[in-house]
Amino acid sequence: MLLFFTLGLLIHFVFFASIFDIYFTSPLVHGMTPQFTPLPPPARRLVLFVADGLRADTLYELDENGTSRAPFIRNIIMHEGSWGISHTRVPTESRPGHVALIAGFYEDVSAVAKGWKENPVEFDSLFNESKYTWSWGSPDILPMFAKGASGDHVYTYSYDAKREDFGAQDATKLDTWVFDNVKDFFHHARNNQSLFSKINEEKIVFFLHLLGIDTNGHAHRPSSRDYKDNIKKVDDGVKEIVSMFNHFYGNDGKTTFIFTSDHGMTDWGSHGAGHPSETLTPLVTWGAGINYPQRVSAQQFDDSFLKEWRLENWKRLDVNQADIAPLMTSLIGVPFPLNSVGILPVDYLNNTDLFKAESMFTNAVQILEQFKVKMTQKKEVTLPFLFTPFKFQVVQDLVTSLLTYPLSHFVGYLLVFTLGIEILVLSFFYRYMLTAGLTAFAVWPFLTRLWTRAKVTSLSWAFFSVLLAVFPLMPVVGRKPDISLVMGAGLLVLLLSLCVVTSLRKRKDSFRKEELLVHLLQVLSTVLSMYVVYSTQSSLLRKQGLPLMNQIISWATLASSLFVPLLSSPAVFQRLFSILLSLMSTYLLLSTGYEAVFPLVLSCLMFVWINIEQETLQQSGVCCKQKLTSIQFSYNTDITQFRQLYLDDIRRAFFLVFFLVTAFFGTGNIASINSFDLASVYCFLTVFSPFMMGALMMWKILIPFVLVMCAFEAVQLTTQLSSKSLFLIVLVISDIMALHFFFLVKDYGSWLDIGTSISHYVIVMSMTIFLVFLNGLAQLLTTKKLRLCGKPKSHFM
Repeated sequence: MLLFFTLGLLIHFVFFASIFDIYFTSPLVHGMTPQFTPLPPPARRLVLFVADGLRADTLYELDENGTSRAPFIRNIIMHEGSWGISHTRVPTESRPGHVALIAGFYEDVSAVAKGWKENPVEFDSLFNESKYTWSWGSPDILPMFAKGASGDHVYTYSYDAKREDFGAQDATKLDTWVFDNVKDFFHHARNNQSLFSKINEEKIVFFLHLLGIDTNGHAHRPSSRDYKDNIKKVDDGVKEIVSMFNHFYGNDGKTTFIFTSDHGMTDWGSHGAGHPSETLTPLVTWGAGINYPQRVSAQQFDDSFLKEWRLENWKRLDVNQADIAPLMTSLIGVPFPLNSVGILPVDYLNNTDLFKAESMFTNAVQILEQFKVKMTQKKEVTLPFLFTPFKFQVVQDLVTSLLTYPLSHFVGYLLVFTLGIEILVLSFFYRYMLTAGLTAFAVWPFLTRLWTRAKVTSLSWAFFSVLLAVFPLMPVVGRKPDISLVMGAGLLVLLLSLCVVTSLRKRKDSFRKEELLVHLLQVLSTVLSMYVVYSTQSSLLRKQGLPLMNQIISWATLASSLFVPLLSSPAVFQRLFSILLSLMSTYLLLSTGYEAVFPLVLSCLMFVWINIEQETLQQSGVCCKQKLTSIQFSYNTDITQFRQLYLDDIRRAFFLVFFLVTAFFGTGNIASINSFDLASVYCFLTVFSPFMMGALMMWKILIPFVLVMCAFEAVQLTTQLSSKSLFLIVLVISDIMALHFFFLVKDYGSWLDIGTSISHYVIVMSMTIFLVFLNGLAQLLTTKKLRLCGKPKSHFM
């Protein structure tokens, strides 16, 4: 048995690793010959402004008074340059966006496993191909392109990372810092002959990364006055820098200016997915080699933006974000980035037809070089008879016949089980399928003899199933923050605590003084969590940052949430309720809206589930029903108490998988970066720290999982079900689901399409491993017992 078990795990590990070997290996190749246009370029220098997190509509639209938030940029659109929308790809994050802008390619899925501040893969960029590049801005972005550059010709000037504080009084200071340092740099260059000669060379780039808009968007939302005022300050700063460049270089007409953004932002202040507010970014160019505004009477676009922005008379030229890299290289005459897949947008160029033709030809040859190198590498590592280029490998449909069993009951059970599996698979794409499944769960007791046997339990099960079914229909977490809902969830926890304590105090010897003290400590922790959430929100609204005392309380609550339940009684009901109270204190601190109620409703359903499984087992005559206050968790379980598997155990395992998926997608799609809201960690920290913030949000995600697994520990105990038997059933369920997602894995399309297909497969394949980890954590929380003082005493005998 152990041999087969080990072999099964090994096979699953191989299948799991194969996806990473196939799809998480970077497709970028090296060894191409640099390609550049042989004709003289129109510009000697290029200035790139990237306003991080700037939406196209917020820049282009007019405000409530009919005036532009960026009058200088709008004047450029109407009188000096060309404009359009730069369409980004997912993930709409800063690093992938800047890689697309400056290197001309979209990050592949292998970049997910790499660090935040380092280059995920080795790649060429515009900065690397330039004679010199000077850059100012965020320490999270600039080092990426300096680290990968050959030689010593890319210079970076960054502010301290602590300035990226979402709770700071004025995030526009990040942009002011950039503008001031650029002006100081050119002032210093007048008195430094070496630097002066460098900045008068040709083929040079100046990069200004402006993070203030993104920071204000995360902290206050794009509809806020802070976000919109920041746009005005950026517009003023760009105007000053342009004037300074023209003055410094004597208006020689050899400077090209490009203003764009790496990504946009949703109305609720997040980015990462493919909503138009995230993927539509502005692109405004002017100066040397750029076409002047073109007045037109009509334009062919499916959207209504032009009329809304009152720009319908100025020709709009849309591009893909990666197309900006070849545009910039052609303007200053440097080689195209070797890994660029961008297509030169010739409509932006103001040059001869010969120059445009030569640039397009060079662009095509550069992309062709990548194909040649890739084909050569593939041929070297593939057996000759398997290497058949330009020939299609034919996929034949496999028709499988299902065996029909005469047992009508088993066939009906199989059909219901298959339908349940399909609902689970569809729930990865459509959250409302969880609502359909939970609604079916609510009806289940009334289709069996449970209704006649346990009416109160059946009604409670139906009520909480329907209540939990509401959450997948609600907007993804973070889109509509409401602290009042968090306060309401805290009050519900306190009310539930009062009811439970009152109930347990009526029973003799069921609630010792030590355990009452622990319970009161947990109630106090809940009250403190509510206070911290409210106080932090008020402080941030006043732009006074995160109070130190609130931060200390938050971290102390998080640290204590895992060991305080170990002080409570090992009786099933008391221990589960203690775990709920401790984890809810932390969850309240990490909540911004309705999701604060989710673990509470989920836990109520779990408590009912434990009771209803006792009823089903008693109904089948397997064992007698015991009171939950008299059953204790025990680490050393007598194996002789375990029973053989029954057909109904498949339903129990399916319930577990379904509840885990509900915990996964109940309040949002956590497989999507877009579902992460930085505001949920503001009680712990506001200074940007991706790893710490990510860890906190991951713990928030894990809390519902832990609650489900702790409840199932009780189900296993009360139904005498072996965890090994459960593992085999869950393994079968996850394998059937994994087979669906295996055939849905994509290696083409957008980053989101590829990443989503792989993440779904990985999530399901990891379910077994993840279940083992959660089972261990749940077993630790339910079976271990610590004491505040004194020697251990036996009770409940």
